[in-house]
Amino acid sequence: MNKTRNNAWHLRDVILLTLVAILTGVLYFGVVFLYNALSVALTPLGLAPFGNDLILGLWTLAAPLAACLLQKIGSATIGEILASAVEAIMGGQWGISTLISGFIQGIGSELGFTFTAYKRYDMVSLSLSALTTTIVTFTWDLFQQGYAAYHLWMIIALFFTRLLSIWLFGALLVHAVVKLLERSHMLRAE
Repeated sequence: MNKTRNNAWHLRDVILLTLVAILTGVLYFGVVFLYNALSVALTPLGLAPFGNDLILGLWTLAAPLAACLLQKIGSATIGEILASAVEAIMGGQWGISTLISGFIQGIGSELGFTFTAYKRYDMVSLSLSALTTTIVTFTWDLFQQGYAAYHLWMIIALFFTRLLSIWLFGALLVHAVVKLLERSHMLRAE
């Protein structure tokens, strides 16, 4: 979809953003169990950080989905923060600090859409969003999670694992969902 959109927010936009946030926030809460299982399984091999990076794309889903559905400046960031809030309210294991992650992930995704001046909402912009989300979140985790202390090979492997996860879920899956919604006439293909 290539278009220039009015950035005025309407009640329909707020409702859609809320629905995206609730659905993905519930998903985020459930992904914690997968994350914990992966981390436990990978710990004896010294690969526990891969538990996070293998599935991080699921935790960044709200931002590109909100951006593509609403096509408004700021919708990726707001969508990701709200989804993180839903996860925190449901009792997510990281509590209120989840909002910080949501903000960082949302800004990372938003940055990708700025490179197309918010005029494209297709695989190009979604792939850019996946790349910028990976760079921003990985930079954060280099310091916040201590990734900088790992050997260079591990840092590189974690980065590309994260990039693949975010691209699969935040670009490929989001693109497929948007196309399905368009074909079902739930979204206007403009």
